[in-house]
Amino acid sequence: MNISDVNRGITGNKKRKRIGRGIGSGHGKTAGRGHKGAGSRTGTATRVTFTGGNMPLVQRIPKRGFNNRWALKVAVVNIGQIDEAFEKGEDVTLESLKAKNIARGRFDILKVLGDGELKKKLKISAHRFSESAKEKIEKAGGELVLLPVRTPVEDKKAAKAK
Repeated sequence: MNISDVNRGITGNKKRKRIGRGIGSGHGKTAGRGHKGAGSRTGTATRVTFTGGNMPLVQRIPKRGFNNRWALKVAVVNIGQIDEAFEKGEDVTLESLKAKNIARGRFDILKVLGDGELKKKLKISAHRFSESAKEKIEKAGGELVLLPVRTPVEDKKAAKAK
């Protein structure tokens, strides 16, 4: 038995606080709402952003730029990571990168960047390659496979066609 077990279950049968049931209850008359003011009235749900009459912080902060909700999420993998994880002659695909936990999370596009050195001949499949990554893969005798990229506009057209 632990000390944390002592109070376990005691609050299970606790009754709710019944407010507005007379002076003797301790929660009568104003029913815990105090005297007058907005909080004493019915229908007073304050907004999450409400800061007591001040200009809310959300509105005070400057807003800049544009956040594109339809932008494709790009996962980035470096040549150095691929060199460490794969053996000579292996195929580097989206599935193999996910299996080796190099390309993590959900993404729409995989881009290979040229950070690090590639000493092995590999066949690398990705949606995009940086110029330095292309040079390093070709220099090592490897092969590039460009995967097709579907844009949100194409997805919308395909959905409309169905």
